[in-house]
Amino acid sequence: MNRPDIDEQLSKDYLGQIMGILERIRSEEGNNIGTAADLLASQIAKDELIHIYGPGGHSNLASQEVFFRAGGLMHVSAILDEGTLLSSGALRSMAMERTPGYGRIVIEDAGIGAGDVLVLVNAYGINSALIDAALTAREKSVVTIGVSSRSHADQTASDHPARHPQKLNLHDVVDHHIDTKVPIGDAVMEVPGSQEKTAAVSTFANAFTLNWLMMSTIARLTETGIAPPLWRSGNAPGGDAANQQFISRFKGRVRNL
Repeated sequence: MNRPDIDEQLSKDYLGQIMGILERIRSEEGNNIGTAADLLASQIAKDELIHIYGPGGHSNLASQEVFFRAGGLMHVSAILDEGTLLSSGALRSMAMERTPGYGRIVIEDAGIGAGDVLVLVNAYGINSALIDAALTAREKSVVTIGVSSRSHADQTASDHPARHPQKLNLHDVVDHHIDTKVPIGDAVMEVPGSQEKTAAVSTFANAFTLNWLMMSTIARLTETGIAPPLWRSGNAPGGDAANQQFISRFKGRVRNL
């Protein structure tokens, strides 16, 4: 097979892997999306914020996916802690997400409490920062929604160094859970001659799941006559003017705005 043919086959196979996972989410997680959307819509109807935290190098991308994003809900407040951001150093990020107690510090610093809703998103659903964040939120009577891969967590050994000391999985310690179906290892493609798989899928799975959740939340609000404020791209015609009318409403409430 010549190089162009190999390139074409790789793209076709990778797209097939991604679409297969997204289709499983679509066909299997509708009820869980609906439950979570009801909860988020109820919060926004009361003009309350939706907090989202993605502790983990690339899981931080998921929290950013629905924060300050074109078409996104202005009520979404992302917890963007520097500790696990890759911009602070990739190895440092991994070490921090594995540090017991770190997630507790982040949640306590975020200032959320009873009556708040927190979405916790992580590809694998096992790391210490994530589990401590969930446990701390539960202690504070925060309602939690987990977004992670159930099978990845269940298939990860209990003695894996990334695991929380209590060996817990995210889907076991949140009030509601949405399964992203990410296979163990995340990377799904085998390239001839390479010993390791490549081409991760968790970013696609997280982005699809969260955007579906946000769309369903918006649909519930509009059904009841509530037009939630949505961000318009600042690069689109009239974007700055459209957004500016709401800035004063959220500036100061949304920490990272």
